[in-house]
Amino acid sequence: MKKKVISVLLALTMVLGCTACGGSSDGDSSSGSSEGKTTIKVFSNLPDRTTGQGLIEQMLIDQYMEENENVVIEVEALDDESYKTKFKAYASGSSMPDLVNVWGQPSFLNEVIDEGILAELNQDDYTDYNFLEGSLDGFSKDGKLYGLARNTDVMGFYYNKAIFEECGISIPTTYDEFLEAVAVLKEKDYIPVAFDGSDKWPMSIYINDLYQKISGQNTYDEVYEAVNSGDYSNEAWSQAIDLTMEAVDAGAFQSGFETTDYGTSMNLFSNGQAAMYYMGSWEMSIATNEDISEEVRSNIGAFAMPTVTGGSGSVTDVCAWNGGGYAVTESSAVKEEAIKLLNYMFEPENWSKLCWENGVCMSAQNFTDYLTGEETDLQNEWIEVLNSATSISGVTFNDLGTNEFKTISEDASIELTIGSLDKEQFLSTLSNAIK
Repeated sequence: MKKKVISVLLALTMVLGCTACGGSSDGDSSSGSSEGKTTIKVFSNLPDRTTGQGLIEQMLIDQYMEENENVVIEVEALDDESYKTKFKAYASGSSMPDLVNVWGQPSFLNEVIDEGILAELNQDDYTDYNFLEGSLDGFSKDGKLYGLARNTDVMGFYYNKAIFEECGISIPTTYDEFLEAVAVLKEKDYIPVAFDGSDKWPMSIYINDLYQKISGQNTYDEVYEAVNSGDYSNEAWSQAIDLTMEAVDAGAFQSGFETTDYGTSMNLFSNGQAAMYYMGSWEMSIATNEDISEEVRSNIGAFAMPTVTGGSGSVTDVCAWNGGGYAVTESSAVKEEAIKLLNYMFEPENWSKLCWENGVCMSAQNFTDYLTGEETDLQNEWIEVLNSATSISGVTFNDLGTNEFKTISEDASIELTIGSLDKEQFLSTLSNAIK
């Protein structure tokens, strides 16, 4: 990760399917203007419109329509994997929605930009939007800007403080202590770590997270070089895989984790069956979600991947990046109106402020002006993880290549952990994926 990204992040001292709307959409209606109204179609990967980022997105859409009576906004919202599948279908046809979710990672964005799907944005429009320096790099190519980042995403462990206290466990500071905690939790009949294996990317990130604790501050450059050269001879890869398999063999994750999806893994944690949950800071609204029992949500904390004995990395070398965001499609019949909506959503007092005040996430903009002093403990703990960081990982290895590499590498990560591939076969699979 570029040093300028790290320096600004460290200066931050402190955030299948549902159709929601202002109007509803099945994805087939056309955008445009009729009867004096402009219809903007939004395609979102935030299907829950009542909590988290989906709530904030819907609030801003409703607010925009109230302030612009000539605009009707239709929202189609699907979970991540369903979203990506339908995005490809839209891209191959002629009915691409106007404002879409994109990921600022080479595996997703490069091919989309190269195919001319996204409209170029005027970089000067965002001079006063307080985006963290470097946060828009992943949404740019060849000096041109094609999207805006939503969040600063940090990966780590959510944990249930009450369960830890019951079991006499402290936050592990080393990976050895983490494995010891796993053993104690299993003895007490708790799932140590709820894990989303079905979506596969969390396991790739877990491996990358451990790589960083082994290698330290040069992780991004080393991982980028490995993906682009196919050379995985750096011993840190072997060690990260060994440590991942130690956790699997110790029973750190629930039985059948490889087929457990995002929602189910979260439920295992939020209903008190699991003591930990490996996931990103974008789920910090779990502490304010009233659908979760007060006993659980008032006892949720967060910590980063522990250090590795003999590793060069410290607990302050943090797995973090700028991931999801929004873009406007080049073929949109209402492109200028869609850009106006996009810009409105990211006015600092909108997305950034609402996300933080509602305990939803850390935005990709400087949100320090919106600290209230009434943040949840979970918000403060994620801030501390980020604020203490001496380096960040940047985009993880699974997203640093082509879309095909992403699929191959994430499949291989799960195949490794269920024993379908051994370490050598896994690394060979990654190496051959670029050939």
